[in-house]
Amino acid sequence: MPGSGAAALAWALLAGALLLLPPPPVLPQPQPHRRNVSETEAQFNTTYTDWVDADLLHIYAFNHSVRRNTTEGVRVSVNVLSDHKDLPVLFVVRQKEAVVSFQVPLILRGLYQRKYAYQEVSRTLCQPQTKAEVETQHFYVDVSTLSLNASYQLRVTRVENFVLRTNKRFSFNATAAQPQYFKYEFPEGVDSVIVKVTSAMAFPCSVISIQDILCPVYDLDNNVAFIGMYQTMTKKAAITVQKKDFPSHSFYVVVVVKTEDEACGGPLPYYPLSKNSSPDEPVDQHNRQKMLEVMVSPAITSEAYVSSVLFCLSIFLSFYVLTLLIACWESCRQHKRKGLLSAMDSPSLDTGHSRSIPDSFLGRGYDSYGYGSFGNGSSSSTEGVTDSLGSTEVSYSYVGQEQFKRRTPSAPTRPLSIPMGERSLENVAGRPRLDSLSSVEEDDYDTLADIDYDKNVIRTKKYLCVADLARKDKRVLRKKYQIYFWNIATIAVFYALPVIQLVITYQTVVNVTGNQDICYYNFLCAHPLGNLSAFNNILSNLGYILLGLLFLLIILQREINYNRALMRNDTHALECGIPKHFGLFYAMGTALMMEGLLSACYHVCPNYTNFQFDTSFMYMIAGLCMLKLYQKRHPDINASAYSAYACLALVIFFSVVGVVFGKGNTAFWIVFSVIHILATLLLSTQLYYMGRWKLDSGILRRILHVLYTDCVRQCSGPMYVDRMVLLVMGNIINWSLAAYGLIVRPNDFASYLLAIGICNLLLYFAFYIIMKLRSGERIKLIPLLCIISTSVVWGFALFFFFQGLSTWQKTPAESREHNRDCILLDFFDDHDIWHFLSSIAMFGSFLVLLTLDDDLDCIQRDKIYVF
Repeated sequence: MPGSGAAALAWALLAGALLLLPPPPVLPQPQPHRRNVSETEAQFNTTYTDWVDADLLHIYAFNHSVRRNTTEGVRVSVNVLSDHKDLPVLFVVRQKEAVVSFQVPLILRGLYQRKYAYQEVSRTLCQPQTKAEVETQHFYVDVSTLSLNASYQLRVTRVENFVLRTNKRFSFNATAAQPQYFKYEFPEGVDSVIVKVTSAMAFPCSVISIQDILCPVYDLDNNVAFIGMYQTMTKKAAITVQKKDFPSHSFYVVVVVKTEDEACGGPLPYYPLSKNSSPDEPVDQHNRQKMLEVMVSPAITSEAYVSSVLFCLSIFLSFYVLTLLIACWESCRQHKRKGLLSAMDSPSLDTGHSRSIPDSFLGRGYDSYGYGSFGNGSSSSTEGVTDSLGSTEVSYSYVGQEQFKRRTPSAPTRPLSIPMGERSLENVAGRPRLDSLSSVEEDDYDTLADIDYDKNVIRTKKYLCVADLARKDKRVLRKKYQIYFWNIATIAVFYALPVIQLVITYQTVVNVTGNQDICYYNFLCAHPLGNLSAFNNILSNLGYILLGLLFLLIILQREINYNRALMRNDTHALECGIPKHFGLFYAMGTALMMEGLLSACYHVCPNYTNFQFDTSFMYMIAGLCMLKLYQKRHPDINASAYSAYACLALVIFFSVVGVVFGKGNTAFWIVFSVIHILATLLLSTQLYYMGRWKLDSGILRRILHVLYTDCVRQCSGPMYVDRMVLLVMGNIINWSLAAYGLIVRPNDFASYLLAIGICNLLLYFAFYIIMKLRSGERIKLIPLLCIISTSVVWGFALFFFFQGLSTWQKTPAESREHNRDCILLDFFDDHDIWHFLSSIAMFGSFLVLLTLDDDLDCIQRDKIYVF
């Protein structure tokens, strides 16, 4: 085939042409860089001054004997004398089970990626474990660089006191590039210890870490948080360590000095830049050194936990025993009183007539001074209008046997226009005493025009008695005040469930990450139990729950006795004493129990984000106590549960906003002070006029009219003097607190807001006591003892409260400066004692509110004054 022959000839010619071409030049192969290696048998405690360059590698060989039961630390210290920041010297330490490498200058980063350079670096080597009785271990230090010439100094030493001893203090120095760590071994019989580190210097800021015996040890600012437990420190740090968490029954205590103080609350230093340097050039911090002292001491034993729990239970269960004894004593006294009554009612053997009953037995008579009755010389025109609605005057002196004489209607009149005080005991005795809980709406009465007019007549009288403000049907008021309890119970459930879930998550994060800066404990007295880091702070809240439950049981017994009295058609239960409404008392007891539960939840991990758990129900307790005190003599016009809880929710809202945004915020403090003053004025107006005023478009016109008629046209004093005195004092105190907040701007806004509520409560309570005594009433023995003992307990409680063992308004390191040792049973600290005493004081305060007016149980309501 001619075609295939031509193709073969072409390929042959091409191959011949390629063979005639000259061969390509042979390129020289690169020779491998041959680095000189200098190996030195080195000794401990000897300083080696040498140089190194890109062609030289220095190797220093060390060896030392390691015993199985003896641990000694080895520390490598280097100092690069040349100034080549861009070409550092690399040091590599090769050991049996670990390799440690670092460059000098050592570059550490701070906030905003700032760079800090350190020429002198010291590192403690991690010691591998040995199973032999004596073993010789070798390690090598390699020195290399890419610089043309870099001189350095190398020194390897043994660390004295590398193993910490129990209850022995040890002092040392540390810098950011020269961290320190020491080993501690649990002695026999010790299950937990507390590591305390102190310093006379607040700054530089440092970090204390507890790490397991593993290599490598994380002992630099940029990696100390990778493993173990750690916390920042200024002057104090304390970490409780349990043996069960460390399989080797030993651990390292690592101390690192941070490059900046911002994490400890210190100022961020000025970042110096020279004219010719770039922003990325590292800064030399020179001698940033801190002296510290460490001591490891045994923590409490399991027996201390048991004894502390039993101590806590015995304190609060003793109140149950005491209450039971007082109840038995009171029951015996009542039986004797009933026996005396039956003996007085029986005919005398001598005369055949019944014996007389002394006045002091039935109840104390009042020397009326025209204050609180429709008759008896009252000069008010409105009283005359009310009195003329169909009743004739009979004896109204109410002393001795005439105490229960009442006015009887002379003609049929509108029953709804007759005050409760106008009803005779005979007329009311025939009706059922225990009203059913049928649906009765308050608005069924209040929307009627005649009743609304009647309220204006009654409530604007110059002198009021309790009968004037206890006119509404008991069924209506019972349902109204029961809503307080059911609302707070509902709030408690919806509030507590997410709180419990959140604090469990907080505790889990702390346990997993080891970051003990999340929670603000008193670390010098924080005793862990299970997963809880501070069990003692949780246990001390048990008093709130137990005493709150006891108070609920006392209220339940009182309500049962009251209902039985109604079933017996007891005249005193119907027409005498302060009207009995128990809904607010149930709400107060529930709030006390919830305060204990939420305070315990807060102390699982106290910090900036969950502070409101500890204070929310404190606001509620203060508000409910004021409402109960007001309800005693104003049962018809007390606030409804919905409006009361809405106001308390607003207070809690301001508390959160104030803590989050109020620190140093002038605009917030101005707005809050204005709202505070306006709320005080509105509440004062509501109290002064007994709710008989309206906030509408004509309010300014009416205010000007009152000012003109009472101040300009004729200068007349206030119609309700006692109320005016209370409200003026209240306004002075609240305006002063508002001015204080605006000027000083306290950091703890939550406590400031709580102080406002407590001051108003104390003012109203003092006013109530003074007016009660001024009105001729008396305080019985039990409430008097409660007042005295509660005041003393409150004084001691506040003393321990203001000790301030921690504060989340500062950084965790600054908060630890306030930490203190335990002061009770080596288990409870000052704040725990505050929990004990404040729960007892709150319980005593509730008892005061409950029993304060027991002296009026035999006094008719139209002889009990309203103030």
